[in-house]
Amino acid sequence: RVIASISHLSSTLCCSITATSAVQPFSPFWFTVEPQDTLAIRGNSAFLNCSAHSDAATPAHIEWKKDGTFMSLVSDERRKILPDGTLFFSHVVHSKHNKPDEGTYQCVATIENLGSISSRTARLSVAGMPRFANQPLPATARLGDSQVMACEVNSDLVAFIRWEKDRQPLELSTRLIQLPSGALVISNASETDAGTYRCLVENVGSSKLSDEAELQTVPETGEERKLEFLVQPVSVTKTTDASVLLPCVATGYPAPRISWMFGDKLLEESDGRVEVLGGGSLQISNLTEADAGLYTCVADNSNTTIEAQAQLTVQVSPQFVKRPANIYAHESMDIIFECDVSGSPAPTVKWVKNGDAVIPSDYFKIIEDHNLQILGLVKSDEGFYQCLAENDAGNIQSSAQLIILDPGSPAGPTSSAPRDVVASLVSTRFIKLTWRQPAEPHGDELTYSIFYSQEGTSRERVVNTSRPGEMQVTIQNLMPDTKYRFRVVAHNSNGQGESSAALKVATQAEVQVPGPAPNLQGVSNTPTSVSLSWDKPLTGNGEILSYKLYYTDKSVGKEQDIDVDGQSYSMAGLKKNTEYSFRVVANNRHGPGVSTEDVVVRTLSDVPSAPPQNLTIEVHNSKSIMLRWQPPPLSGQNGKITGYKIRYRKGSRRSESETTEGTQLYKLMDGLEHGTEYSFRVSAMTVNGTGPATEWMTAETFESDLDESRVPDQPSSLHVRPLVNSIVVSWTPPENQDIMVRGYAIGYGIGSPHAQTIKVDYKQRYFTIENLDPSSHYVITLKAFNNVGEGIPVYESAVTRAQSDPDVDLYDLLHAPYTPVPDPLPMMPPVGVQASVLSHDTIKVTWADNSLPKSQKVTDNRYYTVRWKTNIPANTKVKMVNTTNLSYTVPDLKPNTLYEFSVMVTKGRRVSTWSMTAQGTTFETTPSSAPKDVTVVSKENKPRTIIVNWQPPSEANGKITGYIIYYSTDVNAVVHDWVIEPVVGNRLTHQIQELTLDTTYYFKIQARNSKGMGPMSEPVQFRTPKTESSDKMANDQGKLALHTLSLLDRIKDGENHILVIVIIISVGAFTIIVVVVGAFLCTRRTTSHQKKKRAASKSSNGSHKYKGNSKDLKPPDLWIHHERLELKPMDKSPDPNPVMTETPIPRTSQDITPADSGLESNPHLQQRRNSYRGHESEDSMSTLAGRRGMRPKMMMPFDAQPPQPVISAHPIHSLDNHHHYYHMGSLSSATRSYLYHQGSGYPRPHTCTPISHLDRVDSTESVRNTPSSEPAPPATASSQASCPSEILADPEGSYHGSTTTEEEPSYSSNLPPLRSAHPHAHAHPLKSFAVPAIPASSHPSYESPALPSTPLLAQTGPPTHPHVVKTASIGTLGRTRTPMVVTVPNAPDVPETSKMLEDVDSSYEPDELTEEMAHLEGLMKDLNAITTAP
Repeated sequence: RVIASISHLSSTLCCSITATSAVQPFSPFWFTVEPQDTLAIRGNSAFLNCSAHSDAATPAHIEWKKDGTFMSLVSDERRKILPDGTLFFSHVVHSKHNKPDEGTYQCVATIENLGSISSRTARLSVAGMPRFANQPLPATARLGDSQVMACEVNSDLVAFIRWEKDRQPLELSTRLIQLPSGALVISNASETDAGTYRCLVENVGSSKLSDEAELQTVPETGEERKLEFLVQPVSVTKTTDASVLLPCVATGYPAPRISWMFGDKLLEESDGRVEVLGGGSLQISNLTEADAGLYTCVADNSNTTIEAQAQLTVQVSPQFVKRPANIYAHESMDIIFECDVSGSPAPTVKWVKNGDAVIPSDYFKIIEDHNLQILGLVKSDEGFYQCLAENDAGNIQSSAQLIILDPGSPAGPTSSAPRDVVASLVSTRFIKLTWRQPAEPHGDELTYSIFYSQEGTSRERVVNTSRPGEMQVTIQNLMPDTKYRFRVVAHNSNGQGESSAALKVATQAEVQVPGPAPNLQGVSNTPTSVSLSWDKPLTGNGEILSYKLYYTDKSVGKEQDIDVDGQSYSMAGLKKNTEYSFRVVANNRHGPGVSTEDVVVRTLSDVPSAPPQNLTIEVHNSKSIMLRWQPPPLSGQNGKITGYKIRYRKGSRRSESETTEGTQLYKLMDGLEHGTEYSFRVSAMTVNGTGPATEWMTAETFESDLDESRVPDQPSSLHVRPLVNSIVVSWTPPENQDIMVRGYAIGYGIGSPHAQTIKVDYKQRYFTIENLDPSSHYVITLKAFNNVGEGIPVYESAVTRAQSDPDVDLYDLLHAPYTPVPDPLPMMPPVGVQASVLSHDTIKVTWADNSLPKSQKVTDNRYYTVRWKTNIPANTKVKMVNTTNLSYTVPDLKPNTLYEFSVMVTKGRRVSTWSMTAQGTTFETTPSSAPKDVTVVSKENKPRTIIVNWQPPSEANGKITGYIIYYSTDVNAVVHDWVIEPVVGNRLTHQIQELTLDTTYYFKIQARNSKGMGPMSEPVQFRTPKTESSDKMANDQGKLALHTLSLLDRIKDGENHILVIVIIISVGAFTIIVVVVGAFLCTRRTTSHQKKKRAASKSSNGSHKYKGNSKDLKPPDLWIHHERLELKPMDKSPDPNPVMTETPIPRTSQDITPADSGLESNPHLQQRRNSYRGHESEDSMSTLAGRRGMRPKMMMPFDAQPPQPVISAHPIHSLDNHHHYYHMGSLSSATRSYLYHQGSGYPRPHTCTPISHLDRVDSTESVRNTPSSEPAPPATASSQASCPSEILADPEGSYHGSTTTEEEPSYSSNLPPLRSAHPHAHAHPLKSFAVPAIPASSHPSYESPALPSTPLLAQTGPPTHPHVVKTASIGTLGRTRTPMVVTVPNAPDVPETSKMLEDVDSSYEPDELTEEMAHLEGLMKDLNAITTAP
């Protein structure tokens, strides 16, 4: 149809031209000179040439565009346009802050009343300040060998480098060549090459000299030297007709011979176009497309062959195959400007009309890739049209003129309007019109033109009848369900006649198109092709003219199509191992039909076409090297990676290989030789085979292994040098060089060194911290680290200089952040920017664009740039992203951080300024890092007390509300078995008391914020001192202990038998008194608590909250303490109404946490577990009671010190001071023990065990509970006063204690299995956090409530005896000895089968010592009772 239209257009134009007396000729108009890419020198003048030719009466007017925008040069004294059109710069301005001259320029020539044409674009670059990245170094060259002198500057200044030897210009030759990098290659060295060398950068505004380096020549010794490359070729891209130098320099002995391969063929030198220079570098002149390919440099001597490869890519700038031609046309006609170009890479083509880009629409269409079709011409379409082709190698343009001809004056009478125009056939995409001949034709052979337009548009199109006299026409390619206007004009020999009245017709809706093609199938035959087939549609609605096959690469998402005539098609050129979706649409004469469903086909896999990425080598020790890598890029995998092949070799020997699984991205190569260099390369494998390998990478195993069982020592020094926006940090390694150092961690920030952390290699000794704020105080920390962890940090601080500091380095001034120069015609910035926080790491940014219509729908090629940054001064890095939507969800943000957002819009080369900022703070989340710099030190003069210090976590992700300290003597224990110490608030230090001497502890810390707990820190080890100070020992033991030892010595020597008799009598008398007093007290309190017992019995399953009052919390007036052996009245609690908050009541006995009891192996080292905790005091000190291997007994403390306040009952608060408790059943249950009767099948509940919660002590330290001194807190019953104790002696000499009352409910009989203390453990050094259990009574059906508890340290192992008393007692035992026997009438009998272990330090038999000690204790208590009585 296009060809027919063009033929008819030609005949019509011929007729029109002959009919008109004068036709406007085409105006010759083209560029004689176009601007070229130019490198300008700062401060110098510069030219961009442009000149246009025209035959018009007035010369062409020249204007210039910079970056797509016309330049305004009226008042510009520095830049002006010369009379011939050249753009002249009197002096080029260029700095880091201001680059007004650098950019892309285009010349626009305009002839008034004709049109405009645009030149090719040219890039004006400004040479930077010369800066050496690499300078010559002193070197030695063996005679006849090669050597390279480095000289590396900015890439745009390489052309300005020249070399000097002994400060005289060096003349280059085939033996002395300069590489593309600027380096100098000296091949076949001779004695005359010795001297000092330097390179110079000249003619760039300011010259710069490199350092001088001396080259010495020495004779060849004849010893074999390893063959290696000094310089290897690198892949390079060049354009046709240019020259390229592929460097290749090798050294070794015997001297290597270098040859080149092109592909798999040996490359031969030819007629000066292909030459080998400088002993091995390849130079190719006048490049063509055929020169592109893979080049291999092969260095060979009699012993070894090595090779290196480089890819040469040759680009071809665009060339016109067919240029657009001038066209005459009439209004309403359709025309096509043809343009065909070639080039590599394939050029992109765009069309320009009178200097403005042609935007494709319904009437301006790009067809057949490059051609421009204009439908329904109007007078305003006249002008110059240009085809602009561009690729990476360059750009070209060609223009053509369109002239719209006037109808002209007719030579005679013309026809009247055709009559009775009707639409005889209306379809979805075509309309058939018929009419009758005009009433006054004024001629015989009439032809007709039908003008039509879519309703709402003024642009008409025209269709002509094919032969004279024909009075019908079919208008094709209409849109379904659309209204059109039609009018008919007749032509006779004199010209165009009158037009008929407009006829309005609407096309039908789309109903008569073909249905879907059934049975669409696709199969992949090769990795790059798919064969497709389908059947004819069942409802074709007429003959099927063609099919359109649509296909989509699912990895890209862009749909493409191709026309197919038959019912099958083989599609080639697809990506390997890639999913494609296909669908087919049938076309009949009505147009395209209904699409089939998508069929997805994956092309076959192939061997990988790319090597693995990011191969790294890390030497572990003298025998192993760790390899790590990443998979090949997705585009190069070509299938599922099934494994990786690792090839390695020692030196230049033959390589060996090993393989790994496809998911394993690392490999530890062990069993290597120490102090030996190994080379490695890795390739990926699919089921089809092995792909290309990475480059060889080498590493040398250590000569001997360094110690990596501990962290490195502190770096021996740290120095800082502040600049304006940076700080230069330098350091020296730790003094102890025997510990492995794998790198250094540099932390820095304003006021805190934990804002940012940078890790550098262990070889590095200095680092420059960039992007800092001026005049700011930074704290810097440096730590050496290895695989064990980070060592002790060294700290330093520095204040960055002010921006106006006169001593600021020139480098910093020249490299300040770049501020772009706004466009002369910027767009309006987006408005209404809002930041909506979605989560802890996501914020959604939305905005509006006032330059869009009200619908805010983007229909052009504009896009938006969203930028954001944090408000952290030390982290001012700005991130950006582009989007075509009016919103963007920013991911991967830091929690609890304030971010600022702004948006700008870009349309073509027009850019807006940044919008106003919007702010949003991400939500908090749990800490993602552990507390840092955990240290443990011993408190001065208190060897049993340690101080734990730490720093907050680097990633707190919110406000820290507290910490938990975990500690244990077993670093491998499960977390449930570690003792915990809570710390409220953001304090960074805590004290822990009463640890066991000469014991190794491990400490871990966990941070907490409002969202929960973070990870634990790595364990920190600390060993307590071996002995206490002499003062402490003296205070702990006291004077009575000395008297006791004296008495023991006298007993041991057999003296004072009378004293023994007195002691026995005193003990008996005292026993009777205690029993009578205890029974009397218990009888008095029975009545007062009877009501409370009934109330407790009515509660079901512990569902009621337990509350106490001051009456329930009375402590006993008198305790017995075996450590002091003296009597003392105890003060009542100073608080008349002790605080007791509501606490959760467990529903089963498993929620009750009794204290552990059991017999341990060494009685002298045993301490009984006991814990209590009040509110956190200022020093936050806690105590750790000892643990004894004896069964619990009631402890009554007697103290010679001034009276201490009694500790009242108080619940344990959690970290946030709300009523949330660490009530972890799994943690606490590990330490529970229960009473079982020997031989019985059910547990027998024990009775009356007091429960005590400890109130706050009035001092700043928690109550201490030591083995020999300082009072233990009194036990108070949860709901009543304490009960008397019953201590029963048994035949083996062992004992156990219990307390009893009638009013306490009993435990459920459904008790879990017994778990008792470890039988072999010595005195356990850890503090227990058990809250004593509620005592039991004689109500087996009632489950007693228990107050909340914190986890105990779990003890495992078999029970030491089958009868474990479920009790909670408070106090500590000193040395193991037989207690005084106290008899209480109402206590139940509990069988006892275990016995005390023998004292290994005593020479007496256990029975004798027990008897003597019992007598001694009774006597001392009597004496103390008399002494302390009022």
